[in-house]
Amino acid sequence: SIPSHPCPSHPQSPSVLESRNSLLDLMELMGNFSSYDDEDDSNETSLDYDAAPCHNQYCSFFQLVAPPFLAVTSAMAVLGTAALLLALAKRPQWPQSRALVSQLAMGTGLFAVVLPAVALGIGQGWRLGTALCRLMHLLWYWSLFAQGLLVASGSFGRFWRRWDARSRRLAVAVWALALLLATPAALTSGTAAVPEPSCLRRSVDIVSPVNLLHLGLCLCLFLLLPVAVPAAALAVPRWRPRWAPDLAAGWVFLALWVPHGAALATELLLHSRLLPQTCGTFQHFDYALGLSEALGVLHCWLGPAAVLLAARLC
Repeated sequence: SIPSHPCPSHPQSPSVLESRNSLLDLMELMGNFSSYDDEDDSNETSLDYDAAPCHNQYCSFFQLVAPPFLAVTSAMAVLGTAALLLALAKRPQWPQSRALVSQLAMGTGLFAVVLPAVALGIGQGWRLGTALCRLMHLLWYWSLFAQGLLVASGSFGRFWRRWDARSRRLAVAVWALALLLATPAALTSGTAAVPEPSCLRRSVDIVSPVNLLHLGLCLCLFLLLPVAVPAAALAVPRWRPRWAPDLAAGWVFLALWVPHGAALATELLLHSRLLPQTCGTFQHFDYALGLSEALGVLHCWLGPAAVLLAARLC
């Protein structure tokens, strides 16, 4: 799987929470907290556990549901992206922001390509080594940051009305910057051998500089950008998108990832002990974070579908 801490094969004590690097991280498609028990209380812990053992069943649920969900999502994303690219090829006059829509399709296609490896890793255990684990995370976040930058550039100007020298230079800059922003995700990822091979999103502590940098970039992408885009459109009328497919592609991406941004902020609050750390808190947060990331993953086929639908309606 791709959690920051692999699912254990036996219950652990609540004190394990103190020794883990963090709760969940961005790359956990539906994250996991291990099962916890109070059979070993040799270490001090600030968590508020009652006398009854604290069991979290999320690992088994995640490993059962995630692979088929990701496989189906990847297949639908490939079909949707192919349909969008085919429509662009068969209708040269459509759309007005052809360069922007084409690159958004490339971003969703890149994201969809990673999903089968993620599903296989969750279902069979990761046996491809650290290098490929880091490459997978790099491609995942390269796609997300590229789409975010494309949405921002398409919302704050008319850079993509023509595919000229200026737009080509902007495209190179966008994809290069997105790759740079995705680098911390690769640097913080790694593999673990116990209890089974796992590709971990975070192999460093949550308060390490590189992880805090990555978390800050993700919060900018998933929380700050969705606020900045409508605020700028309201403040500067000439920045408002004038073509429905542009608007559809951007808002589908932003809307689907906002809940995950809020979940990441909650994770940081939990780690900082600004929220109560109880069994119930962790168990409910597991499912909330997993659902939010699953919702974000859907953008890779809902985005192309929204563009096609908006273009047809227009």
